[in-house]
Amino acid sequence: MSFLTSTALRRTFSTTSRVLNATTTASTTAAVAANVNSLGVVGAGQMGLGIALVAAKVAQIPVTLVDTSQSSLDRSTAFMDKLLAKDVAKQKLSTSAADAIRARITTSTTLDAISSADFIIEAVPEIPALKADIFSRLATISAPHAVLATNTSSISITRIAAAALGAQSRVVSTHFMNPVPVMRGVEIIRGLQTSAGTLATTLQFMTKLGKVPSESADTPGFLANRILMPYINEAVVCLETGVGGREDIDAIMKNGTGVPMGPLQLADFIGLDTCLAIMKVLYEDTGDSKYRPSVLLGRYVDAGWLGKKTGRGFYEYDQ
Repeated sequence: MSFLTSTALRRTFSTTSRVLNATTTASTTAAVAANVNSLGVVGAGQMGLGIALVAAKVAQIPVTLVDTSQSSLDRSTAFMDKLLAKDVAKQKLSTSAADAIRARITTSTTLDAISSADFIIEAVPEIPALKADIFSRLATISAPHAVLATNTSSISITRIAAAALGAQSRVVSTHFMNPVPVMRGVEIIRGLQTSAGTLATTLQFMTKLGKVPSESADTPGFLANRILMPYINEAVVCLETGVGGREDIDAIMKNGTGVPMGPLQLADFIGLDTCLAIMKVLYEDTGDSKYRPSVLLGRYVDAGWLGKKTGRGFYEYDQ
């Protein structure tokens, strides 16, 4: 290839790139964020309740918390009452403010209860088939303008959106950090189908919730868990192979790197089943052996020792 031909090609590529970048920027800028005045949350576990509480407290909008299990809803509302009472006792909230937060959150065992919500967040376990079923149903019953968000920590957003036939462009990921009321960060991931308007509305709503959004590409583990989970998994390998005991592993990371919680204790708080599920997705989707889950982590999950939520993980906890 001659110098002149090479130069011409570079100029053509540069011009094309500028045009494409300008088009992408223009379409993103032109997207108008819609106002979110109501929220539906699917899944009344720790994450779902945390999201509902933040929306009711910070954004001060009505929230409908949905779960197929009435007992799960009862446990979550009882835990919410406990948290609010604690904040009142510590004078972080007035009694009237706590009552107002409670009044903004209603519960239901049917998805139809959130059919008119402006924004819906799914926060169920990391089971692809379960999420696909939920989004398939949400595509049918949700309002045409509603954003359909998933709190998945590792599953492809493009894959989840494909299940929402007719509403693929309204699907996005809002991956909140645990515990939701405390951690300000939230990952925003768009699938191939996600529209610019959906993204704009999501970013604006996360800010309304008092969160600091970070955008990630739709790749296994996204940003947070692509970094965090291998760190936790390696700590479990160190325990498994006798490199150090649980207290020594956590102590060196706390006292040596300044993190507030060691990796094994952090895993207990996240849930060992969740950690294992994410590591499996990373390993299976990338095929990279560096993401192979620790054998010991799998054994703990098999034993039902899932961490703080079950009273035992790498440490023991009062129930």
